[in-house]
Formats: sequence, C-alpha cells, structure tokens
Amino acid sequence: MILNSLYTSARSGSAPSSVASRTDYQRDFDRIVFSSAFRRLQNKTQVFPLPGSVFVHNRLTHSLEVSSVGRSIGSLVGEFIHTRYYNDLDLPSREFYLHNLSNVLAAACLCHDVGNPAFGHSGEDAIATYFEKNEEALRSLFTEGEWMDLVHFEGNANAMRTLTHRQNGKDQGGIQLTLSTLSCIAKYPCESLAKDKKVLHRKKFGFFQSQKQVFMEMAHRTGMLMESSAPLVFKRHPFVWLVEAADDICYNIIDMEDAHRLGIVSTSDVEDLFLQLIKGSQSDHSRVKQRMGVLTNANERISYLRAKVINTLVSSTVELYKEQLPIILNGTLSESLVDTYSRENPAIGAIQKFSREKIYRHRSVVEIENAGYNVMYELLDHFIPCVIKPVEKRKSYDRIALELIPPQFLYPQASLYEQVLGVVDFVAGMTDNFATDLYRKIKGIDIGMTM
Repeated sequence: MILNSLYTSARSGSAPSSVASRTDYQRDFDRIVFSSAFRRLQNKTQVFPLPGSVFVHNRLTHSLEVSSVGRSIGSLVGEFIHTRYYNDLDLPSREFYLHNLSNVLAAACLCHDVGNPAFGHSGEDAIATYFEKNEEALRSLFTEGEWMDLVHFEGNANAMRTLTHRQNGKDQGGIQLTLSTLSCIAKYPCESLAKDKKVLHRKKFGFFQSQKQVFMEMAHRTGMLMESSAPLVFKRHPFVWLVEAADDICYNIIDMEDAHRLGIVSTSDVEDLFLQLIKGSQSDHSRVKQRMGVLTNANERISYLRAKVINTLVSSTVELYKEQLPIILNGTLSESLVDTYSRENPAIGAIQKFSREKIYRHRSVVEIENAGYNVMYELLDHFIPCVIKPVEKRKSYDRIALELIPPQFLYPQASLYEQVLGVVDFVAGMTDNFATDLYRKIKGIDIGMTM
C-alpha cells in the first residue's frame, strides 16, 4: 500500500463536493453527529441495563469517547508519518497526514457502532438465530451469499449498510461520508462467504451482498489490497488498526469504571489492576501513587487512574503502530495492536480476564442479554413471515403488521433479499426502549393509545 493512495475525499453515492470552511473529513464528523442513526445510540445498551439511577455508558457515550481517543492517536500517528515519510509524500498527502488523519479517525470512531442492534451482542445473536432456526422454510428463497449474510448477521457489516444504503424515498449514498472514513470501520473486509474465525480480518464479515459494489469502490479508491476475488476478501486498510485500538482501549478500561460505579467490583480490585498496567508502562508511576494519596473519593480515584491508563495505552499504541507500519502497509500484520501490547504488559490481559469473570457475566448483564434476545427475535418473527409472502397471498393481519414498518424500510419492487433486509434494518435500528415498547404492544401486554 502506498501512503499517497490511502485516502480520498470522494463520497458514497457519488455526491459532488461543495465549497465549505471545513475539510471534507471534518464534515464527515458533523454529518454523523446530526444523523438519526448516531442519535439512536443514546438508548442502546453498551454493557449494563439502561436507564438506571447510576450513570453508565451507552453506545453513544462510548462512541464519543472512542472518537476522542481516536483523534489523539490520529494526531500522533499523522505527525509521525508526515515527518518520517516526508520525502515520499506528495503535497496533498503531507497536508492530509499532518492535519486530517486525526479527523478521519475521529469520524470513523464516532460511527463504528451505528450498525449494532439494541441490547448489545444479544441483539446480533437474535437476528442471526432467527434465520438459522427458520432455515427449512427460508433457505431456498436466497442465494448462498445472501443466506450467509442473514444467518451470520453482523453489526460491523450492518454499520456499512446503515452508512451507505439508500433508503426508500431518500438520497443516494446514505449519509454520504467520504470513502476514507468508511474504509476505517472495515475491520473485517470480506463478504460473509469468506468468514473464517481463525483469521483476524476474516473473523467476521464487513459488508452484505447489497453493499458489495459500494465496498469494492471504497477499497479501490483507498488503496486496499485484494486478497481474493471469489469470495471477495481484502487486506485491512492501514487506518483500521487505529480505530480498532481506540475501541479496544475504551471498552477494556471504561467498562471497569462503570462496574465500579455500580458496586459490582471493588475499589481495591480496580485500583490494583489499573496501577499494575501503569507501572508496566510509565516512568511516573511514583507520581501517580502520590496523587492517589491526595484523592479520598473512590470514584474520583478510579476516574483519575482511568485517565492515566488510557494515556498509557494511547502512547503504547502509537509506538507499536510506528514499529509495525511496514507490515501493516503490506497487509501481513495478523493480530491487533492491543493484543500485541498485552504480551509486553500482561496487565491488560489481567484486566480482560477480570472483566470476563466479574463484569460480563454479572446477573444484570445476563438478564438484559436474555430479555433483549427474546424481544428482538419476536419482533422479527412478527414481520419476516409477512414480508416474504407474495402480495396476493397476504392476509389482512400480514398487511396490518407491515403498516407498523415506516415506508423508508419497505421495498416492494426489490428482490426478496432486499425486502427482508429492509425489515432487518428497521428492527436492528431500534433503540432498547422502542424495541421493548413495540414488543409489548404487538404481544398485547400494553394496550391503549400512546404517542
């Protein structure tokens, strides 16, 4: 991959550029902020149930924090590339890396979760399992690639669709982001037919069949290396590693802070784990200990350490990226930057193990996963059988059910695959509250007029 070819201001949907005081990449950030898909993240579960008496992160606040970390990483990496490869860069590239890589990463981090359904990963599981359980009735209606999209439904692929798909009655290209920003969220740059859990960039998949052409154009315009054409697989774009690192840093650390505020884990456990990580990386560990002696409020102590840990991980990520950049550019890096760092500092692995055992299996988390799974599954079961029936065979209850779906999600003239994806778009885009409320209404649990 050539550094001069890794970015473009071209947008999805071939939207023409217009004169503005902001750069194209700053405009990406603003478009995401004002999009309905991003706003809905405020009521989508990150880990813990929403709402509660204690503030915890939702998908929106998580995305904002990931974006902040991504901007910092992008600024440091951009300065490095500008200085280290100055003579290899053309004039536009020097400007891009020095001033705009940070904007691209901030925008990509901001929208990296917009494809995630309500209720966290249990929402993803519910959508995939619905089709898997109904394979006998549905499989013959789709091509192999289309069916693999459905039975392996993936939030990463859905993010690409959410950001680029033209809904009924709306403009082409979705939100019309630059292809540079879109390329940064493609952690798994392959179609569902190429999914392979043993290979990092194929562990999941990054686009549905409906977005295949869009993805190919994006890959071509941003210099991504093709690994295979059938099935379609690309090497990761070099900027993806930085977005992934920003996300990994935030959820590994901030989930611990949330669990502490909720009283799920003790102050001493969190402090010990955070201090262990800082001690393994920072020369000012003694200064941190001194500062801790001044802070008496438990939440403030953890917040202070969280900031220090994130700073440690950002610095380590940037240094690793500098070292690994040659193999990142040729597409041969095979593990994430945080995984590489965990070998150098076992404290991050200890935090991950502690989170799996004490946080992600906590009863409150398991309860919301179970409830969310059932809500999402039942919603699909209400709508999918109606949409797959030919129009002339639909009964009155089928037509009434489909009236609950907004017109932008209905594609009566399109293929059955697109019609089903429209229903999936509707259900996957719901917030926790909206999904729960609709579930209660169609099940007859809540009856009466509400607005």
